[in-house]
Amino acid sequence: MSTNSTINLMREMAIFAKVVETGSFSETARQLAATPSAISRSVAKLEKALGTRLLQRTTRKLRLSESGQEVYAHCLNMMEAAQEIMAVSGNFSREPQGIIRVSVPKAVGRFVVHPHIAAFLVQYPKVDVNLRLDDRYVDLIDDQVDLAIRITDQPPPGLMGRRLLNIWHMLCATPEYLAEHGTPQHPHDLKTHSCIYLGEEPGDSRWKFSQGNKVATVNIHGRYAANHTGVRLDAVLQHIGIGSLPYFTAKHALQQGRLVQVLPDWSFKANYTGELWILYPPTRHLPPKLRVFIEFLAERLRKEITSDKMEAKNLTTNHYELPEAEKLPETEK
Repeated sequence: MSTNSTINLMREMAIFAKVVETGSFSETARQLAATPSAISRSVAKLEKALGTRLLQRTTRKLRLSESGQEVYAHCLNMMEAAQEIMAVSGNFSREPQGIIRVSVPKAVGRFVVHPHIAAFLVQYPKVDVNLRLDDRYVDLIDDQVDLAIRITDQPPPGLMGRRLLNIWHMLCATPEYLAEHGTPQHPHDLKTHSCIYLGEEPGDSRWKFSQGNKVATVNIHGRYAANHTGVRLDAVLQHIGIGSLPYFTAKHALQQGRLVQVLPDWSFKANYTGELWILYPPTRHLPPKLRVFIEFLAERLRKEITSDKMEAKNLTTNHYELPEAEKLPETEK
């Protein structure tokens, strides 16, 4: 059967499924605002096209034939698919609403995303957010996640995304610590300092730096290691030593003068660096709730980075790169 013939018979298939559901030509006609004879002709037309009897008619009831049972199962699937399509299209035509499930690394979620959620909830009162802070790999389909925020060079195969900002690390200490122990002028000076580091792998205690054509690698040591940036931040603020921190973690303490950047003329090379992306399954049409969340977060972070750059005169400024504005898939009207 050709595609055109199938399309021409879709109405008859729907009517046939309704007849089976109601068990009556007359009841189907009543519900569809038609005549029983018109309903009977539609079923007869489908039977003729398929070359098989679908219904066994008696004076009291209708009974599905063996072939009719199989055809009815497929017609029922067709109707359910049509209902699902209508439900999806409704999502695009309505205002943003529903729940958004967002997976994000713990530190990024706490310091980058979470501070903006309250304003988002106020602006979009019909949208709820389920923020899942987890450093493990999350599969959007298997884990039932709408959006994933990850540090990556580009969206992995099978996903689309939008760049949010660059993640970079720096060394920080309190003015009190530096006043007591001195301020390093070269990476090798760190050998005499207490350093607070990640501590997950042996390489975490080998800090790497670059300055133009110069490179330096230093085996640091310290009495405290922690694999959470919030904990390392607190340890640095308690004057335990010089710590490696993502800028987004140390930002407010730097702005308040509670922390000072150490070795600002050197670039600190850490594994936990790169571009922060918000990822989603490939689609031509994003649901409104996802579209507004992505746009909202991207714009808030853009303004935040612009403000930070204006205040960062005493910090290395080559890391304050704003991603270019990227167009999201259009929402179907």
